[in-house]
Amino acid sequence: MNINIIIDYLIISAVVSLVTNLIARNIAKSKNILVDLPDRSRKFHKRPTPLTGGIGILLGLLLSGKIYLDLNGLNGFMPIFTTNLILASGFLVLFFLIDDLYDIRARYRLFAQCLFSYFIIYTTGISIESFGNLFGFGEIELGIMSIPVTIFCVIGVMNAFNMIDGINGLCAGSALVMMLYTGFLSNLIYDSMLILLVGSMIGFLIFNLRIIGKQRTVFLGDHGSNFIGFVVAWIAIYATQNQTYDMNPITAVWFIAIPLLDCIALIISRTMRGVNWAEPGRDHIHHKLMLKFSPEMSLVILILASSILCIFAIIMENNFNEYVSFYSFVCFAGIYYFLFHYFIRAKRVSPANV
Repeated sequence: MNINIIIDYLIISAVVSLVTNLIARNIAKSKNILVDLPDRSRKFHKRPTPLTGGIGILLGLLLSGKIYLDLNGLNGFMPIFTTNLILASGFLVLFFLIDDLYDIRARYRLFAQCLFSYFIIYTTGISIESFGNLFGFGEIELGIMSIPVTIFCVIGVMNAFNMIDGINGLCAGSALVMMLYTGFLSNLIYDSMLILLVGSMIGFLIFNLRIIGKQRTVFLGDHGSNFIGFVVAWIAIYATQNQTYDMNPITAVWFIAIPLLDCIALIISRTMRGVNWAEPGRDHIHHKLMLKFSPEMSLVILILASSILCIFAIIMENNFNEYVSFYSFVCFAGIYYFLFHYFIRAKRVSPANV
């Protein structure tokens, strides 16, 4: 697949996603279901907003994928990893749509995340088998710990992207940065599914970022952020554990550094303060930035920071050993924690600034 074909299918998937998001949004508004109501204690959007972004992205991916298969005569030739990732994503979106409607208990959500993660491992045979030479003493092979470690990592990434979904564009934008840098570094960009997924998310972002009007905003919902975290996690695993693509595992960690470190630092910070880390709050990195900046500028800062970290990770991968990149990440993680979760204390953000 050359660059012109990539651009063609990127545009097709973005347009299809734009349509599916519009239809899903209109149905939610007309039926008054999956609509997020303003809540001045934590949610400061000014009008009821449909939570249909996740299903809009998934439908956009499915329909644009069907178009791609038909145009290229590839019906029945989908790779098993792609097939089962889409299948698992469909059931995942359905489950968390129910969560958006009825607020399923945390232990059931966790069980579902484990189940969907294990399904991919069981049906594709893909899991995290090695962390690479992280410490400088040789390859870290996981052996019998491969499956539980993989499930733990997938769930961690899912919750990291779910937690960072606090301002328009941040969750999907962070995922797009990761997918694009992963695609170009590992050559996974030439995989049709990744291109169609990127295009489908762009279609959603046109609504989410209110590019076509403030009254047409669409949110991801928990089903959307969990879906995005799920596919991001498996794209990272696929690119780092497959010899065809050959990307270092620690590089993938750099690519999702902002959501991941925000999640870890928040858990540490809340645990030290005796606060339930699973409760909603306004102590995420984007809330800290909004003490000084608008939501739009906070988004730009975080996406730019993610891109810079990705570039740094690529430089480290191409010029240094894995353990140098790992120790650099540990140093960065420490700086991040003390800057955003120790020195900058959470304050209540004025509704006027959100």
